[in-house]
Amino acid sequence: MWLEGSDGSQSPAVVRGLPTGRRLNGSRVLSPLGRAVTEEWVDWHRNYDSDPTLRERLRTVQARLREALDRLPAGPVRLVSACAGDGRDVLGALDGHPRAGDVRALLVELSPDLVAAGRAQALGQGLRGVEFRQGDASDSSVYAGAVPADIVLLCGIFGNVSDADVRRAIREVRSLCAPSATVIWTRGRFAPDLTPTIRSWFAREGYEELSFVTVPRSTKAVGANRLLSDPPPFRPGVRLFTFLPKEERPSSRSETPRRNSRAPTPAARTRRGAGASSPNPRRSTVPRLRR
Repeated sequence: MWLEGSDGSQSPAVVRGLPTGRRLNGSRVLSPLGRAVTEEWVDWHRNYDSDPTLRERLRTVQARLREALDRLPAGPVRLVSACAGDGRDVLGALDGHPRAGDVRALLVELSPDLVAAGRAQALGQGLRGVEFRQGDASDSSVYAGAVPADIVLLCGIFGNVSDADVRRAIREVRSLCAPSATVIWTRGRFAPDLTPTIRSWFAREGYEELSFVTVPRSTKAVGANRLLSDPPPFRPGVRLFTFLPKEERPSSRSETPRRNSRAPTPAARTRRGAGASSPNPRRSTVPRLRR
């Protein structure tokens, strides 16, 4: 789900030190503290009504998702979304898309209210292939049966975890991917801007960059990468990331972008002009590698 934060970042499936409660009849029952935190995430969704840059980020994610669907060959499509909230990015992208009927999507979210809202919306759109699962999106076990996926969404996660966990998620999420899967992610460019480093981490783990878009008048950014290396086997029980307490999250930093935040990644600097942003919305692409 999309949690509060100056980058429009998404809410955590797990917060360090947060008791998430027990399970009852297969559903997670939140502790009082866990319930209070998930209510905060529900409240954050109201920002879509007041923040035009957040709505622009949503449209950008949806555009990347539609492009990923357009690239895939005919046949079933598997999609997973971590910390999916009410799923408005996936449901919006599928609305009216010719491949919507091919998609078998698993959207994982901790908040029962957001899961209920997403299920109702999916039902209203007739998207029978979209499943919302209340659970811990940071535990790889929750994706069993839904992977390997052709499209993986990591929206709003990277602004709420440590730098080390960003790199770990980039590495570990490969086990959720099908060959040539597209991974769509978001991160704010608040100081110190980690997005150039994140883009280089994706490259080192065998992904090619399809696009990197920055939202004007904000620090918000959306990346899309395709996995070119062979994905490792799926492993249940792997911790993909851990959300930090609110006061420690990078997303709590200033909304003012760094002046050098548009700099290309180190790898892109070797190609003249590669990775540079273009205005409104600012988008950069790098040449695709041939396999």
